Amino acid sequence: MSGTYLGMPAFPEAARTAVRDTTLRGNLRHATHTIRDKRARAVAELDDWAELREAGRRIKDHTLRHLDRYLMRVEEAVTAAGGTVHWAADADEANAIVARLVEETGEREVVKVKSMATQEIGLNEALEAVGIHAYETDLAELIVQLGKDRPSHILVPAIHRNRGEIRDIFRSEMSEWGRPAPQGLTDTPAELAEAARLHLREKFLRAKVGISGANFVVAETGTLVVVESEGNGRMCLTLPETLISVVGIEKIVPSWQDLEVFLQTLPRSSTAERMNPYTSMWTGTTDEDGPRTFHLVLLDNGRTDTLADEVGRQALRCIRCSACLNVCPVYERAGGHAYGSVYPGPIGAILSPQLRGTGSEIDASLPYASSLCGACYEVCPVAIDIPEVLVHLRERVVQGGPAVRRGNRVVLRPAKGHAAERAAMRAAQWAFAHPGALRTGQRLASRTRRLHPRTLPGPGRAWSGTRDLPRVPAEPFRDWWQRTRGGKDGAK
Repeated sequence: MSGTYLGMPAFPEAARTAVRDTTLRGNLRHATHTIRDKRARAVAELDDWAELREAGRRIKDHTLRHLDRYLMRVEEAVTAAGGTVHWAADADEANAIVARLVEETGEREVVKVKSMATQEIGLNEALEAVGIHAYETDLAELIVQLGKDRPSHILVPAIHRNRGEIRDIFRSEMSEWGRPAPQGLTDTPAELAEAARLHLREKFLRAKVGISGANFVVAETGTLVVVESEGNGRMCLTLPETLISVVGIEKIVPSWQDLEVFLQTLPRSSTAERMNPYTSMWTGTTDEDGPRTFHLVLLDNGRTDTLADEVGRQALRCIRCSACLNVCPVYERAGGHAYGSVYPGPIGAILSPQLRGTGSEIDASLPYASSLCGACYEVCPVAIDIPEVLVHLRERVVQGGPAVRRGNRVVLRPAKGHAAERAAMRAAQWAFAHPGALRTGQRLASRTRRLHPRTLPGPGRAWSGTRDLPRVPAEPFRDWWQRTRGGKDGAK
């Protein structure tokens, strides 16, 4: 398992393998259609959904513009409440901080509440390297960990598994990690949930260290917020003596009033619920309740580089609801593993290449993992224009150009394998800049249209192999307009 999956094949190659897996496609189709239909009904209950969506967008944009100020406010508030704040510039630094904090407790086991940030940095593997075992407690994350698998969805990491597969994983693997699965375990949801509950209960009662993420951090009080549906997270947050929270710097909201907006939009967009069954909040430490020691690790890992991009920074608005995955026709067919990142789907296609750069083959291919249909933008509760960012990143991959990496302004080289695309775009740019040449080309295309092939040659076969080439009209639009005076002569 790895949080970044660098070294995986580019998206087209990985997706080509995934679409041939009929079981995977069936699992994904059933799950995504069910979730998105429930979400549509939950959103339709709110007459002011559009206003909430716009409010969420504005709150996030305001916070990102003034992120330096709100980060300092978080540090002051958490420290005043008895916590300790650590700053991590990248994954290696964050992993080193967490490993040191765990080692200082003398413990060799930790329990975790679902955190995409820790998956992003590969924390489990880093802890394992120093002899510390991390146990996932979210049901879906437990399935992924027991199956030696990788998450494939933001909200439902084991969405690619069906009940029969989960039963088999529990039967064969649970005993290696702790309490074994009950004898005669079937694939009914109630029995699978009970097996997971019994397995995890002994880990909760034994653990002295918990590791969490956070959905939000309220700057004015330094309060962290985790929303979930199972209650396992609350066990992780309250039972251990030491709590370590690894949180991306973009998770900050200025005030409790701002938080109220997201507590309406997040559950409806993710689990299609009016509110999450468990909303846990903690501010520093107290002598009477919860962990005695609290550490907050604020993670950058490419976020300030992303913030420097005026178009791409809107990806940092993401509240990890997964609505974009559930409506994406590409994700539905290819699944999450093809994206080679802990962040799959449309949001992963714009977030991962910015956090990690476009230097690897997989990251250079992600901006193309979309049909640009726009369904992701329509359902996003914070109005991230994912198609706009995808086109922006495609231009960066093909043309290169200025960017920020590790806080330094650099000029990126064009990615390999896009020479033909660059040539085509330059030719189109020249043609549109010379109207006379454009008209001549259009007329020539119309007069020779009977000679046009039905499929494209060379690399173009990949496009026309599954699509009909549009037929060239008998005459260009401008010629038709001049001939008919814009249709006034009654021509059709």
